[in-house]
Amino acid sequence: MQKMEPKVSIIMGSTSDLDVMAKAAQLLDEFEIPFEMNALSAHRTPDEVEKFAKSAKDRGVKVIIAGAGMAAHLPGVIAAMTPLPVIGVPIKASLEGFDSILSIVQMPPGIPVATVAVNGAMNAGILAVQMMATGDAELMQKMIQYKESLKQKIVKANKELSEVKYKFKTN
Repeated sequence: MQKMEPKVSIIMGSTSDLDVMAKAAQLLDEFEIPFEMNALSAHRTPDEVEKFAKSAKDRGVKVIIAGAGMAAHLPGVIAAMTPLPVIGVPIKASLEGFDSILSIVQMPPGIPVATVAVNGAMNAGILAVQMMATGDAELMQKMIQYKESLKQKIVKANKELSEVKYKFKTN
């Protein structure tokens, strides 16, 4: 069996973020996109972060998803050292995640980090797929089908809801 090379890299500040970041991994699995997962800390392992960020493109990675809580510098530090798009996932670690989201979204000119909602790793996975799908017709078709399935879930849920009865419910 041929070894798969990662197209997306999921990075988290520590393994305590795995419950959140696993949602991105599950989404990438669903789309059959090879990915890697690592715990790297902008503050505790800065040399490893630099090595990772500078080598990602040459290793075939197309998009980086980086989750971090509290000071949340990891996505921005990675973005400063790679030409690849970086999607930041603010992790709710303190202050309801508000500190994390501000640390990720407030980047200086020239160093963008796409930012999703607090604990929004699933949306980070979707955004990574959408970015890659712009140059991949087959992947784009999978994304279109995925979006249609979301629509169908709501249509089905609304039909089921219409059958729920209450004394004063009018529909």
